Amino acid sequence: VSRRPARRGREVLQNSKEVLSLLQEKNPAFKPVLAIIQAGDDNLMQEINQNLAEEAGLNITHICLPPDSSEDEIIDEILKINEDTRVHGLALQISENSFSNKVLNALKPEKDVDGVTDVNLGRLVRGDAHECYVSPVARAVVELLEKSAGVNLDGKKVLVIGAHGSLEAALQCLFQRRGSMTMSSQWKTPQLQSKLHEADIAVVGSPKPEDIPLSWIQPGTTVLNCSHDFLSGRLGCGSLGVHFNGLIAEDDVSLLAAALRIQNMVSSGRRWLREQQHARWRLHCLKLQPLSPVPSDLEISRAQTPKAVDVLAKEIGLLADEIEIYGRSKAKVRLSLLERLKDQADGKYVLVAGITPTPLGEGKSTVTVGLVQALTAHLNINSFACLRQPSQGPTFGVKGGAAGGGYAQVIPMEEFNLHLTGDIHAITAANNLLAAAIDTRILHENTQTDKALYNRLVPLVNGVREFSSIQLARLKKLGINKTDPSTLTEEEMSKFARLNIEPSTITWQRVLDTNDRFLRKMTIGQAHTEKGYSRQAQFDIAVASEIMAVLALTDSLTDMKERLGRMVVASDKNGQPVTAEDLGVTGALTVLMKDAIKPNLMQTLEGTPVFVHAGPFANIAHGNSSVLADKIALKLVGEEGFVVTEAGFGADIGMEKFFNIKCRASGLVPNVVVLVATVRALKMHGGGPSVTAGVPLKKEYTEENIQLVADGCCNLQKQIQIAQLFGVPVVVALNVFKTDTRAEIDLVCELAKRAGAFDAVPCYHWSVGGKGSIDLARAVREAAGQGSRFRFLYDLQLPIVEKIRTIAQAVYGAKDIELSPEAQSKIDRYTQQGFGNLPICMAKTHLSLSHQPDKKGVPRDFILPISDVRASIGAGFIYPLVGTMSTMPGLPTRPCFYDIDLDTETEQVKGLF
Repeated sequence: VSRRPARRGREVLQNSKEVLSLLQEKNPAFKPVLAIIQAGDDNLMQEINQNLAEEAGLNITHICLPPDSSEDEIIDEILKINEDTRVHGLALQISENSFSNKVLNALKPEKDVDGVTDVNLGRLVRGDAHECYVSPVARAVVELLEKSAGVNLDGKKVLVIGAHGSLEAALQCLFQRRGSMTMSSQWKTPQLQSKLHEADIAVVGSPKPEDIPLSWIQPGTTVLNCSHDFLSGRLGCGSLGVHFNGLIAEDDVSLLAAALRIQNMVSSGRRWLREQQHARWRLHCLKLQPLSPVPSDLEISRAQTPKAVDVLAKEIGLLADEIEIYGRSKAKVRLSLLERLKDQADGKYVLVAGITPTPLGEGKSTVTVGLVQALTAHLNINSFACLRQPSQGPTFGVKGGAAGGGYAQVIPMEEFNLHLTGDIHAITAANNLLAAAIDTRILHENTQTDKALYNRLVPLVNGVREFSSIQLARLKKLGINKTDPSTLTEEEMSKFARLNIEPSTITWQRVLDTNDRFLRKMTIGQAHTEKGYSRQAQFDIAVASEIMAVLALTDSLTDMKERLGRMVVASDKNGQPVTAEDLGVTGALTVLMKDAIKPNLMQTLEGTPVFVHAGPFANIAHGNSSVLADKIALKLVGEEGFVVTEAGFGADIGMEKFFNIKCRASGLVPNVVVLVATVRALKMHGGGPSVTAGVPLKKEYTEENIQLVADGCCNLQKQIQIAQLFGVPVVVALNVFKTDTRAEIDLVCELAKRAGAFDAVPCYHWSVGGKGSIDLARAVREAAGQGSRFRFLYDLQLPIVEKIRTIAQAVYGAKDIELSPEAQSKIDRYTQQGFGNLPICMAKTHLSLSHQPDKKGVPRDFILPISDVRASIGAGFIYPLVGTMSTMPGLPTRPCFYDIDLDTETEQVKGLF
């Protein structure tokens, strides 16, 4: 018996080791893992695998099952390994009887390093060996014959005896591809003796029965013994002797096969790494068949069948364990993706903002969706839209939904606009838990002695009294370095137990995701059980909660927990801030928000991916979707891809906050601003009559009026200049309506380019989908190639007043600002409390560049009045109030809910828009 087989095994192993080293040079943390599911006690092959894996630099994990494990128990373990992203290959060491089709085909083909699944065998038979894993045992047999025994297989008669299933199929295929005439036989076949007489080569696949004489094998026949059941780990009995010329023993096959399995493992790891790197998505886009006239948004949405969300997830490179599916068309994406793709280069970052809008809105969401549909479905460029989740309140009020519109929307639109995956409900629960904690704490402090309060806060449980972890954190904050509750002095107990909240300073309100004007001011605590401790309070709409702003700006669970703990809810009687952490509720808030932090995956009408995540108010908060959704999307699209997100209201508000607040929090640098304009809005800024939601437009807006358009372009020019303050190129997207004329469209585009826009493009996505925004997509791609010279508008170290003044003068065009005594007092307090270095989030009307909604165009020489200043410390900004800001919308005389209904037969929603 030649020792060349052992040398060949060493060569294969050394080659695998070198390939793995090269892979690890670029990916130092990468180490392939081979999982072996073993049912039985034979550890011979386990030891061989372990030694070879360690030598090659692989990790190996064994799952040991009892020998009598059922088929279903084995399959359960296989399915777990299939979904474990840390494992790159899976092999089975189970009894021959357990190798059913059901078991074998439970393996993921991409992890089947033994080549036993139908998928891998099918590819081998078709001749796609480079795309599949070939049985290491079958490869070892052929290589040993060719390279060690020096046998030329072309024209040889090969008899495979006693092999079964995948091994038999793989052997036959490999021999036939080398020109051999292959026969297969079991030991009990009546013609076995005559077949053995004819054979030049005999491959023994299972132990020889005692009643089969060795004399049946002709002298000079090359015999190769692979009767050791390599997959099951059972050693064959009745081993063939070495009486024949050219015998290759089973140990040679086993060792070389083990080395070839390691080679398959390295190939699997290389393939996995390649899949993690940027690649153009193989996205199956959905076809549109636009109708004219354009049907309602709901009819369009319902006419398109979305892809199953797990299919979409796989197309864009998400792994099975990185998504949590909600129904058929929505999924949450786990944050673990960011760690997996941390070395991936980000794509291009595009912000969609708008000119000062009419009360009808100018279509920023529609442009955002149309742009990504054009990029991905028509230009074959990876792109992601990142949108805000709309409040449910306006959906039933007057505004309606916010999924885009026409043939550029997110589907299913009713799921987008209603509960989605429950994020806003989670925010509501967390917000109101904190609100309840505030008033309850005031009540208990007012009705109990220090000792009673302390004993209830740190109760005796089973004879033991202990501080919780959040209480220990409070002690540390107070400078009390004790951990035993019984050792605190009376003064320390009082200091620990009493927050001494001043009720008149409470800024934390309860929230509800329904437009309810009668909750704008109310009295709470009127039941006799509250012992007369009533106070005036209010409800805000849920998306106005600071927790929503925290969700939108956080970048991890740890960061979110810290931000939630920092939220200031009131001041104590000494004027010091009281936080959620002081109330001991931080951990509970984080628990309620642990799923809401994961972005929601949906799709556009053309099947391109969308993240819908977070929707903070655009006045008292920053009005942008989440940092996390943007960060994940930027990794998924890859270096050549695009992530398109939108900012609430006009560019003077939403875009300014996106740059100065969101980009500071995320560290991301925008490449392009898309500025959305409409002819009707420009006519309004040029002096056209007032526009009111729900009231038909006057003839000035539906007939050509070049002069009004020209006069109104001053607002567009001003918004372009605002974007240029930040050093980012601007592309103007003119959202075209059917009443717009060619002359009006051409005029807007010409004036926009004269004002400094990189390009200005009419868009028709509403009526035809992504095809109508191809020019916009090309312009954005070209603008992104110009490079961004992004800069912030102000330094955070500036005093609060100076930061406010900078925004008012540079962005709004104000002459100066005027602070009320209340505003000045708050600024002094926040500065004294250490919050002076936070960015500014102006709460101002979106209907004008000034503080007066009726002042259109570009108002000049006005003084911007600051009536009050408040702080969202957890979110991380100070928000000055310019005038009165309503944080709870009301319902109109005829709300949308009159038209919303459910077909009880089909369960389809009707009337949403």
